[in-house]
Amino acid sequence: MFQRVHFRLAALCAGITIFIILIMSASYLHISEQNLQANSYRSFQNDMNTLLSNLEQQTIITHEWLSKLEDNGKYHISILDNQTPLLFTRRHTEEQKLLFARAWDVYEQSFEIEPTVSYYNTWHVEFPFSSTDSQKNDYYACAAVSERDHGTLQIMILSSLAPLTQQIQRQRMLFFFLNLLAALALCIFSWFFTRRLLLPLKESQKRQTQFLASASHELRTPLAVILSCASAAEQASDSERAHFLSSIQSEGLRMSRLIEDMLLLTRSDTQSWTIQKESTELDTLLLDAFEAFEPMAAKHAVRLLVQLPESALMPCLCDPQRIRQVIDILLHNALSYTPAGGQITLSLSSQGRQTFLTVSDTGIGIPDSEKPHIFQRFYRIDPSRSEKGHFGLGLSIAAELVHAHGGKIQVTDAPGGGSSFTVIL
Repeated sequence: MFQRVHFRLAALCAGITIFIILIMSASYLHISEQNLQANSYRSFQNDMNTLLSNLEQQTIITHEWLSKLEDNGKYHISILDNQTPLLFTRRHTEEQKLLFARAWDVYEQSFEIEPTVSYYNTWHVEFPFSSTDSQKNDYYACAAVSERDHGTLQIMILSSLAPLTQQIQRQRMLFFFLNLLAALALCIFSWFFTRRLLLPLKESQKRQTQFLASASHELRTPLAVILSCASAAEQASDSERAHFLSSIQSEGLRMSRLIEDMLLLTRSDTQSWTIQKESTELDTLLLDAFEAFEPMAAKHAVRLLVQLPESALMPCLCDPQRIRQVIDILLHNALSYTPAGGQITLSLSSQGRQTFLTVSDTGIGIPDSEKPHIFQRFYRIDPSRSEKGHFGLGLSIAAELVHAHGGKIQVTDAPGGGSSFTVIL
């Protein structure tokens, strides 16, 4: 499922971004081409103004001067003196003659505008046109008429737009390859970005699946015991029936605790629980927990100690019921794995604005390889924990409660063996 979602999300992300880039590139390319064409046309007009100004000031038009204008291939010139082509013009090929004839036809048929009259009685007009051959080449044309003493000069100057067309084509190819590279880069980026974006969702689904599988496994054992006891109680004597009913009640309470823990973690996942913070005396909270667990510790032959600082600590802003629940979980966990004759120590200290609440024991300890996993749900170092009524949820709940307060919980090796859990608020 996630692969299909990943592909669709990556395609959507890349597609939208590429579409926006293409629209922006096409707009910029269109504006750039318009500017190139406008600048080229203005440059042609300026050149014609300069060229015709020089031409009309010359009393004699030499072949050498005309040849220099055409040598660079930028311009082609045709001059008629009283409708008679100059000798220079007669050198044109038939193709060039047809081109000039086409230019005069376009001018005479399409440009009925007032000419620009200069000081030297020469007027001219510029216009674009296309040839009639198979290649349909584009040109800028300048038609000019110069009134001389001996008659009239008709001048047609053509400039090919092939260089401009090639420049535009090169620019289009450049934009095409840049957009292609950008699209490829965006596809790669979108693929990895969306994959990273989906990682929390995949991890969440994985945790939910593991949570349901572990919960089903934990519920299966007490349900099997309840069903077997109920079946056996139907044919048992009164004394045996009481034993079976007691077992059913015990397993029912065990299931109730498991469901309560699961609901608590579910509320944590959905952020539906509330933390009601108030000014709390943590030393008083610690002493209350000590008094509550002292009989249980004596029953397990475990010595329970409490260490408080000599000077009173500043009140801590927290939810006293939730923090007491964390202390109870840590004490219950320590009692479960501290052998008879061992010791559990409750301590409280502060450093700066932080308060440290520590529960250390002299139990079996936790291997370093297991420490990163002990706060995971349903995690057990030893599967036999389930026989002691543990489901692997206590430390997970404690960690969630501490994190809800903006604090941290960490585990280290206690001096002399055992484990030390520290809550930092």
